[in-house]
Amino acid sequence: MTSPEDRALIERSLEIAAERGGDLTSAVYARLFSERPELEAMFVMDTDGAVRGEMLSRVFAAILDLIGDGAYAQNWIRAEATTHEGYLVPRADFARFFEIVAETVRDACGADWDGAMEEAWSDLLLAVRVYVV
Repeated sequence: MTSPEDRALIERSLEIAAERGGDLTSAVYARLFSERPELEAMFVMDTDGAVRGEMLSRVFAAILDLIGDGAYAQNWIRAEATTHEGYLVPRADFARFFEIVAETVRDACGADWDGAMEEAWSDLLLAVRVYVV
C-alpha cells in the first residue's frame, strides 16, 4: 500500500508532467523505441498513434489505482504481462515500460522533480516488478 505522502508525490509529478509536457505518448514511445528499436515494428499498423495512446492511458490508470485503492491494477499488470508474452515481449521488457514512463515523467517535471518523488516512484516500480514476475 502506498503511503498518502508517496501518493501525493506521484500524483503531483503526473500533474506537473501533464502541465509541461502535455500528452506524453510521443515522448514515452520515442524513449522506448530509442532503447528497443525492434519494438517499433509491432506498431506498424498504429498509424495515428491511437493504440500507443490507449496503452499509455491504461498504464497511467494502473499507476493511479496502485497508489490509490488498489482495486484492480495488480491483476491487470499480471494479465497484461502474460498477454504481452504472447506478443513475444518478455516480462522484463513489460516492467521496463513502467520505468520508461517514470523517466519521461521525471524529464517533463524538470527541476521540480526531487528526491522524494524519485523515492516514491522507485517504490511504485518495485511493486510493479513484483506483479510482473
